[in-house]
Formats: sequence, C-alpha cells, structure tokens
Amino acid sequence: MIDEEHQVEGMQGSSVDANAADSPQNLGMQDDAASSTTEGNEAAPDLSLGAVEFPDLEEDSTPSQVGEVDVAKIAALEGEVQSLKAQLEERTGQYVRLVADFDNFRKRTQREKEEFEQQVKCSTINELLPVVDNFERARSQIKPQTDQETTIHKSYQSVYKQLVDCLKRVGVSPMRSEGKGFDPSLHEAVMRQPSAEHPEGTVIEELQRGYMLGDRVLRHALVKVAAPPEPELSSEESNSPPPEG
Repeated sequence: MIDEEHQVEGMQGSSVDANAADSPQNLGMQDDAASSTTEGNEAAPDLSLGAVEFPDLEEDSTPSQVGEVDVAKIAALEGEVQSLKAQLEERTGQYVRLVADFDNFRKRTQREKEEFEQQVKCSTINELLPVVDNFERARSQIKPQTDQETTIHKSYQSVYKQLVDCLKRVGVSPMRSEGKGFDPSLHEAVMRQPSAEHPEGTVIEELQRGYMLGDRVLRHALVKVAAPPEPELSSEESNSPPPEG
C-alpha cells in the first residue's frame, strides 16, 4: 500500500512538473531562450562550406590561357630584341664604313697634298737650275788674272755656294753620270762617240748635269754615250781608190 501511494505521488509530481512547464510563464521563458539562441546564431558566422561564397573561377583566365599569354609576351619581346639587334648591327656597319671612308678620304687628301707640294717644289727648282748652270759655267771658264778679278770671282762663287746649299737642304742632289751606264730614266743621249776605251753604252761626258729631288728626277742629264769603235781599214784598202760609180 505504501508503494502504491509513493507511485501515485510520483505520477502526480510528474504531472505537476509537466503542467508547470506548460504554464504561460514557462512558455515565455522558452520563447526567450529560443530568441536568445536565434540571436546568438545570427551573431556568430556560419563557418560551414555551404555558407562561404567563392568567386566564380570560370570568368577568370584558366592556367593554360595564362601560360599562352606569357609565351606570347615572351615571343613578342624576343622579336623586339632581334629587331634591335638587327638595327644595332646595321648602325655598326654604317659606322664602320663611314670610318673607313673617312680614313681613305684623309689618306687620299694627304697624298694629294704631298703630291701637289712636290709638284710646286719641282717647278720652282726647275726655274732655278739654269742659274746654277750659269754659275758653274762661269767658274769653269773665267780665269781671274788680277786680285780684283779674283775678289769678284770669289764673291759670286760664294753666292753660288749659298744657292747650292739651299737646294741641298730641300732635298736636291746632282747626278753623277760620267763613267756609268746609260739609263734612259736618268739620262738623255744627245751624242754618240765611238770609243775603244769605254764599253758601249757608257756615259763618256755629261754635257748638262741632271738633278734629283729625293727619288724623283728633276731634270734628265744630257750626256755623250760611247759607241762601238769603227773598224780600222787596212793599208791596202786605205790606199785603193774609191770604187767608180
């Protein structure tokens, strides 16, 4: 009996608790708890994958497209580099040709200048050579007899010596042709003389002295050249009368 009473009390207590839970006050507390739970849920971010929004990758370039763009840029840069190299080589070639042309022009101008100066020098000296010839003729032909004549002779010979020294300083040198073989580049033969003492073609006498300016001939020497001796006639041939025509 006691056990049955305790069970009845327990059942009544549980029904009281259920009724208490269903009471308006308890319902308000449940609503507050639910609202607080909802507010807590709204305040805390949802970290689930479904709530995270990722950008649409399909709109951007794919890795393969990015690689193709890089390759195209590299190819364009390589093309520009090759073009710049070609331009540099062309400019370098133009510069080298310009330097070579200028060097050739400079050398040609210097050579023409030296040639012109040499021609002017030769022309001037050729005008003075007859004066030298006259001094030499006077020295060989005039024989002073008195002291006064000797003084005059020495005075103009000193002028001749001064003139010759000036010609030497500018590079003029006289030819020494006597006793040497005839050279058409140096000599001009005006006479041929049979000679048994000199070989044929030897310069026997220098009629007018030749002069050189460095390696250039200023004036050819006028010379007499040895010719073969004439055959001697025998005494019978020399005494015989000439043949009748």
